Amino acid sequence: MALPSLEDMQVQHVAAQLNALHAELIDDDRLEEWPDLFEDKCRYSVISAENHNRSLNLAAVFCDSRGMLVDRVVSLRRANIFPAHAYRHILGPTRVVSSNEQIISAQTNYVVLMTRNDGQTSIYNSGKYIDEIDFSGDAPRFVSKTAIFDTHLIDTMMVRPI
Repeated sequence: MALPSLEDMQVQHVAAQLNALHAELIDDDRLEEWPDLFEDKCRYSVISAENHNRSLNLAAVFCDSRGMLVDRVVSLRRANIFPAHAYRHILGPTRVVSSNEQIISAQTNYVVLMTRNDGQTSIYNSGKYIDEIDFSGDAPRFVSKTAIFDTHLIDTMMVRPI
């Protein structure tokens, strides 16, 4: 196996930074900024590993545009009623799987911890992100972000992005 080039390492670093910002916006409850990480025409989904591995399209969350991501945040703020809790993401290293001149595909393992208002912390969700990131514009943005979760039981309504 050949060592990655400096250019490959720079692309990997930018992809990792985009994922870190994604997690930070969710964890810090800055959800109104979260859709800006995505292209206008994008796909965001949260799907079980079982469904993903069987090529079943049934996802716990599915959005196919930045507008739908904005609507999800507005709904979360105004319509949903859920127990108070906070998230904390722990991300593994981002690995660039493939790339061309504009789009890279990357994979990052994640664990999301959830702390309820009673102070109890538990693992809420774990799995891997599979991302397609567009590097052609002024800033890198997700073309697609798929959270494939290993967790078989979701403890509470999945209201925030993963």
